[in-house]
Amino acid sequence: MATEQPATRPANPRFSSGPCAKPPTFDVSKLAGAALGRSHRAAIGKDKLRAAIEGTREVLGIPDDYRIGIVPASDTGAMEMALWSLLGARGVEMLAWESFGAGWVSDVAKQLKLDAVTKVADYGQIVDLASVDFNNDVVFTWNGTTSGVRVPNGDWIADDRAGLTICDATSAAFATDLAWDKLDVTTFSWQKVLGGEAAHGMVILSPRAVERLESYTPAWPLPKIFRLTKGGKLIEGIFTGATINTPSMLAVEDYLFALDWARSVGGLKGLIARADANAQMVHDFCDANPWIANLASDATTRSNTSVCLRFNDDRIQDGAAFAKAVAKRLEGENIALDIGAYRDAPAGLRIWCGGTVETSDIAAMLPWLTWAFQAEIAAQPTTT
Repeated sequence: MATEQPATRPANPRFSSGPCAKPPTFDVSKLAGAALGRSHRAAIGKDKLRAAIEGTREVLGIPDDYRIGIVPASDTGAMEMALWSLLGARGVEMLAWESFGAGWVSDVAKQLKLDAVTKVADYGQIVDLASVDFNNDVVFTWNGTTSGVRVPNGDWIADDRAGLTICDATSAAFATDLAWDKLDVTTFSWQKVLGGEAAHGMVILSPRAVERLESYTPAWPLPKIFRLTKGGKLIEGIFTGATINTPSMLAVEDYLFALDWARSVGGLKGLIARADANAQMVHDFCDANPWIANLASDATTRSNTSVCLRFNDDRIQDGAAFAKAVAKRLEGENIALDIGAYRDAPAGLRIWCGGTVETSDIAAMLPWLTWAFQAEIAAQPTTT
């Protein structure tokens, strides 16, 4: 079996699913205008935070009457803030098809101790979306970062829902045309699709979510870091740049750079097209090579960002060890960094295909994937 190395190497071997690749034009010098050593409450800090909020609204096409806030602790902080602040007013339905969605299920059951309806699908599958009861609050992940499975669109969400929809969109925002009229609470983090720096999250509230916040007080105490209201009214400052705790102004500058880069490639439509082209190249590679397959079994639910793959060859004796060896071999050649499957996911690979990744780098990497596979097959112990 041939194991000759391909002639072309990716210009950028970074295919990590988080933190993700920086925009192709990134250079540290682009952050020279950061308000370092200044208070985020000074005019310059407030202006930059407002620019981050309004730039998010512009690029993502978020309605004018939705509130957008910058919050601490990445997407996790934003989701926990939403769960702790909003749930408990009515029934809850939890949907999960990967590890982070399963984490929200655990938090609601074990920490908030709510008797929620839980619907969980195996990795590579999705729950029966037609069975969801929107009289309940519904919590779900739009794009499963660790399973490569996403909802196909927002059509399954009821227009006349009585409950709220709470959506973890961290691997979907800036790569999917999110159905804002179907989403009441949406969260994401800077370090995903736009390749921003970590530790900051975004929470986006519809008017229905604001109404819930101002009319409902949870039965449990809320830490200061989760509080979105004071005296029964929304803390408006959170949504104009007065963050709950001190943000990194260097990270803010990096996010502003990423938003500018997003505009330069055509905004949301351009970002979606880039991610779609990257993911399609991987999907086509799987179709052409029977030894590897997409973990998402239904093509309509396949992610265009976190593309998860499984090996499909009878000669593989230990699937987990084999996948790790392939990933290690590619990393050792500086071809593909950090592409091993998530620790809770089935053995395989996970290739980030978001818009900051160049399609030419995907094209250059895939022949090396064949090379690494063949090399590891050749290294398999001989059985008698």
